Amino acid sequence: MARLNSAMERSLRLFISASSMLLLLLAICVHSAISSDASSAGAASTTTTTTMHTNNWAVLVCTSRFWFNYRHMANTLSLYRTVKRLGIPDERIVLMLADDMACNSRNKYPAQVFNNENHRLNLYGDNVEVDYRGYEVTVENFLRVLTGRHEDAVPRSKRLLSDEGSHILVYMTGHGGDEFLKFQDSEELQSHDLADAVKQMKEKRRFKELLIMVDTCQAATLFSQLHSPGVLAIGSSMKGENSYSHHLDSDVGVSVIDRFTFYTLAFFERVNMFSNASLSSLFNSYKSSLLMSTAYYRTDLYPRQLEEVPVTNFFGSVMETIHTDSAYKALSTVRATIKKPSDLFDEYTQRTLSSSDAREQTTESNTEGKQVNCPFTRFLSSIHEKMGSVEDVDSLIFYGLALMLPLVAISSWVSV
Repeated sequence: MARLNSAMERSLRLFISASSMLLLLLAICVHSAISSDASSAGAASTTTTTTMHTNNWAVLVCTSRFWFNYRHMANTLSLYRTVKRLGIPDERIVLMLADDMACNSRNKYPAQVFNNENHRLNLYGDNVEVDYRGYEVTVENFLRVLTGRHEDAVPRSKRLLSDEGSHILVYMTGHGGDEFLKFQDSEELQSHDLADAVKQMKEKRRFKELLIMVDTCQAATLFSQLHSPGVLAIGSSMKGENSYSHHLDSDVGVSVIDRFTFYTLAFFERVNMFSNASLSSLFNSYKSSLLMSTAYYRTDLYPRQLEEVPVTNFFGSVMETIHTDSAYKALSTVRATIKKPSDLFDEYTQRTLSSSDAREQTTESNTEGKQVNCPFTRFLSSIHEKMGSVEDVDSLIFYGLALMLPLVAISSWVSV
């Protein structure tokens, strides 16, 4: 009888010890699994958030001085007016003008600049904020704007404060040649200088997508050294071709706009900030018979189809607001579309109702699937549901340790 009692005591001690160890291992495994899931979800959410399109910027550069280059300033101010009309605010536009034609002594219309001989639109109105003017427009300052390598004294208004979620439009106009663009008729921006600056921007995560548009002679050659992903480029002419002015204003005495920029503006005059016009439609609008040159596009570095990209992704600042039930739900698979404000409420209501119906159907299907005959499977499923509803993992561990204390006490009392 004594041997039987001793054997029972040893068996009970072994059972209690094994139970304690299993409880401890179970608590540790649950804590590790939930913590890893939370950390991976947070990391995925952070990555998705930082790579989404969040803002638009524009860098508009006129590189030419002297009165006979009047049209280059008109080109730049015309694009400036267009991107502002489509929603990009002044604080996200860096405007560089190498000369002040509005105050030139030869200007018959002081403080005014026109891009058409009808003089209906004064481009140099009350709301023009020039960030770099005159001799400030240099190759060095342009490259500093792109790369963000400024001196401490440079104000924020003269900086391109973009990030890895930015879409940036870089527009340049002036006189150029084979793989160069002249600045101030005294220095040149080489194609490898531009490529190096874009490479630095990509390494510093200063943009998500970049569109470079150049209106100059042999503009296509300026893109030959680009190798950074996410870059789209368009030029007004191929190698060996000139870029021509559109028409002469007899009152002003010089040409007032270039052909490439003129037909670019003609396209955008039919576009507003809610339009879904694509980059493909913009590129297809350039006709060699009208430009008197061949527009060139470089798309091998750009990951998306041009038919799927609205022009407002670069020339405007319109973002769609998408309602989600979870703050951590990834939206990488959602294709952004531009909606009118009047449609947002109806779209929100439909999305809410459809998501509610989907949740109800999912709940019913899950309930049907859980009707399993195996008792062990039902037991594990119930434990899994309860574990999934636990929000405070530390409390779970605490209760598990508290449950172990009576078992350890009983084991110690039996062994005495």
